[in-house]
Amino acid sequence: MFTQKSFVLKPADANKKWFLVDGENKVVGRLATEVADLLRGKNSPCYTPNVDSGDYVVIVNAEKIKLTGNKIDKKLYYWHSNFIGGLKQRTAKEQLVKNPQKVIMEAVKGMLPKNALGRKQLKKLKLVVGSEHTYQAQKPEVYEIKEG
Repeated sequence: MFTQKSFVLKPADANKKWFLVDGENKVVGRLATEVADLLRGKNSPCYTPNVDSGDYVVIVNAEKIKLTGNKIDKKLYYWHSNFIGGLKQRTAKEQLVKNPQKVIMEAVKGMLPKNALGRKQLKKLKLVVGSEHTYQAQKPEVYEIKEG
């Protein structure tokens, strides 16, 4: 009797590519979902959930992203200074001026697994303010985010 075996990707067999994504005029959530799928490797036919088989992603023009609705004024980013009463907050508008990479990083981080594998996948995300990046040696392919 013939039985079909399941395919399980080994980490050494993962063929990782580099993708270049332009963040100009892209909605943060839609950008983050597609980037998270690339980081996890869900665009690959040999996707295995418990193996880091995803690709590297470079996002340029991180400061030119868009937020829909009233999120630019209403969305808050929190952090703590580790001192008593040290809870700090910024609106999305202030965060885009001060640290625009953090907005995309937090959105993508929320869409990855909350474990060691997710932290490893998040390290493959490279964010750049402006259109010039230092990853030309890796020859990243241009990846278009679907509008929609």
